[in-house]
Amino acid sequence: MSDERPPGVPETIATYLRLRGLPLSRAARRKRRRGDPDGSQPFAKGRDPGTLGDAIEALTTSSGWRPQLEREELALNWERIAGEENAAHSYIETFAQGLVVVRCDSTARGRQMHLMRASFLTRVLEEYPDSGVKEIRFFGPDVPTWKHGFRRVQGRGPRDTYG
Repeated sequence: MSDERPPGVPETIATYLRLRGLPLSRAARRKRRRGDPDGSQPFAKGRDPGTLGDAIEALTTSSGWRPQLEREELALNWERIAGEENAAHSYIETFAQGLVVVRCDSTARGRQMHLMRASFLTRVLEEYPDSGVKEIRFFGPDVPTWKHGFRRVQGRGPRDTYG
């Protein structure tokens, strides 16, 4: 093969074909000159490899997973939103239609966090805008109940038989 490249064929393509041992025929020259419609020319614009993060970002966006992933990340990073002391005494219980329910270990802590809910909501909206959070509610601990089963009698519960 000659080292001279035919007119109209880029040097990179001629070098590639020469190294592969392929003949630079007229048909190949015409196809290369017109451009490959599938974009498989070497060193063409947009051929640089992307990062794995970009690929995952495109997958989550196209699949519609972004809001759910942001809610999960919010639950995992609750300490950063609420602060170390508040997060030690509370946890996110549920997400439902823009409402975040936070369970606190005491009613006093729940009331204190209720008074600070505007700052919590602002931080959530700044850090996780696609999560769909519109409101945060804080509740104290669950109280025990004696109303079990579908057959129960209305009344004061176990206190009416004492004494």
